[in-house]
Amino acid sequence: MSPELCLYYLPSCPYCQKVLRYMQQNGIELELRDTQDPINKQYLVANGGINQVPCLFIDGQALYESDDIIAYLGSHQA
Repeated sequence: MSPELCLYYLPSCPYCQKVLRYMQQNGIELELRDTQDPINKQYLVANGGINQVPCLFIDGQALYESDDIIAYLGSHQA
């Protein structure tokens, strides 16, 4: 069974853009939530512990840092 993935991002964040570019180049599609939306930002802080993007939630567990997210996505591609 595949893990549930959701990426929290901010469009103006260069690290978020790095992850989004990697996803686009590798045909990776997953749920995206823009933290400009206060509800998304509130969820990020409440469940991830900090207001930092990009943040990939993997089955509800937060993974921060663009390089770590890219490494995870690269090693878990179908």
